Amino acid sequence: MQHCSMITLALSKRGSLTLPPALRRKMGLDKMRNPLLLVEERDGGLFLQPAVAMAVRDLPKEQIQAWITRDEADLKDFQEAKKGKKR
Repeated sequence: MQHCSMITLALSKRGSLTLPPALRRKMGLDKMRNPLLLVEERDGGLFLQPAVAMAVRDLPKEQIQAWITRDEADLKDFQEAKKGKKR
């Protein structure tokens, strides 16, 4: 079972959050030169996780092709659903 903790953070007028030092250490963000967070909206809330930026040239071609294939399938499904609504 995974331990979950909850904290309250203030949101600035510009939309910035400051993560407490203990949380940054726990997430390993304090060891990164330019830390990035992936923010995902889930069930009306936000899920944060550390992220890494990579140059496209460093990604395997198979991974890029898989993303393209998935995106094309999603676009096709979207276009078909859009056509169905017009009728």
